[in-house]
Amino acid sequence: MKVVKFSGDIVEFEPEKLKKSLLKSGASHEAVERIVNSIQSQIYDGIPTKQIYKMAFGLLKKESNSHAAQYNLRSAIQMLGPAGFFFEKFIARLFTAEGYKAITNLTLEGKCVTHEIDVAIRKDDEIAIIECKFHASRNVISDVKIPMYILSRFNDLKDRKQNIFTNTDKISSCWIVTNNRFSSDAVAFGNCSQMNMLSWDYPKKDNLRTKIDSSRLYPVTCLTTLTLAEKDKLLVLDVILASELIHNTQILERLGLSPNRIKNVLKEVAELCKYLNHES
Repeated sequence: MKVVKFSGDIVEFEPEKLKKSLLKSGASHEAVERIVNSIQSQIYDGIPTKQIYKMAFGLLKKESNSHAAQYNLRSAIQMLGPAGFFFEKFIARLFTAEGYKAITNLTLEGKCVTHEIDVAIRKDDEIAIIECKFHASRNVISDVKIPMYILSRFNDLKDRKQNIFTNTDKISSCWIVTNNRFSSDAVAFGNCSQMNMLSWDYPKKDNLRTKIDSSRLYPVTCLTTLTLAEKDKLLVLDVILASELIHNTQILERLGLSPNRIKNVLKEVAELCKYLNHES
């Protein structure tokens, strides 16, 4: 059975690969078997993988909202657009959870020109700048021109004292973070230049996906019990993480949700973020 990937490539359908992705959502082996068997009975030669994903998401949602939310992670991150401003806030929160101080949306003076910086982070005496490359389409890859460009910006900024966390800060390193992937040349250049790089699947053991899963810091756009319009309103209100709703029921009331819907949203958040002691 042939399937058409997001990139347009035609490949063989791999049931085991689908099972693996479903198991990552936390669904049981029994539930995954039911879902895969149902999908296999419905797919046809040449079906887009996007359609298979929609089928899997719908079936998984019937099993568990929180598992569907976790399965929906990559699409949820793409919903932090279209410009990527909310993606920058999301990345700042990820680093904050790892013990950094973080500031978004800065303007800094370099030796030669002025630079708009997405995120600045600090831990101990180390200060770094982060360039966030957000892509609304899954097919876009950050190529070697991106780390080359970011390195030139870092070099223009690093020798000057900056007013970031204090008025005498010096930037010691830089990061590139993308919600998609890096090309092999981009990775090679970044490594050679001692740049920090983070993408959906890079590095292999501490990438964007694994960081989110291990910290349970899922974007609010993951939630299946909210509409797109409600998620957009939460982002504008600076509610970026699902976990930020757990002790903030008032903001759900502001959205006009009924008590029953609020209960369902909080139940999904509690399960997704492993707040096992939450009273639903």
